[in-house]
Amino acid sequence: MLKQLPARPAINRRAKFRFVIVASNYNAKFVDALVAAAQKEIGLALPSATVTVHRVPGAFEIPLLVQEVACDADGVDAVMAFGVILQGKTAHADLIAKSVTDALMRISLETRVPVVHGVLHGTAAQARVRCLQPRANRGTEAARTALRMAQIFRGLTGR
Repeated sequence: MLKQLPARPAINRRAKFRFVIVASNYNAKFVDALVAAAQKEIGLALPSATVTVHRVPGAFEIPLLVQEVACDADGVDAVMAFGVILQGKTAHADLIAKSVTDALMRISLETRVPVVHGVLHGTAAQARVRCLQPRANRGTEAARTALRMAQIFRGLTGR
């Protein structure tokens, strides 16, 4: 079932925010579409924001780099993690998806940096909808979530 994307948050367009995207090279056709949609959405909502993209080989490697950038002394307002894990005939995809999900949540809680989970798990047909269709693109959704979480944290911390 396709849900409507959350609304773009209203945010001070002159504020300086720093976002990082950590994206898998694996299933690049899908992941690249997530990254492009997230970059476009942040550019539309917050033109002054800095968005840095780091690539890793596969989804399993995403949490390690997310942890590294979340601990960056220069500070990051939010991290978006993008990957696509396609379900095969074995349990491998399920194991990777669970491990990545658990690690991303732990990193967010330990570093107190919002980490937006955009590592999708499912079939190629589901990935086509969630990555390649603009009205359902999870990269746009992740960017809006990152923007809102960064805004909330700024309000809490006064940075």
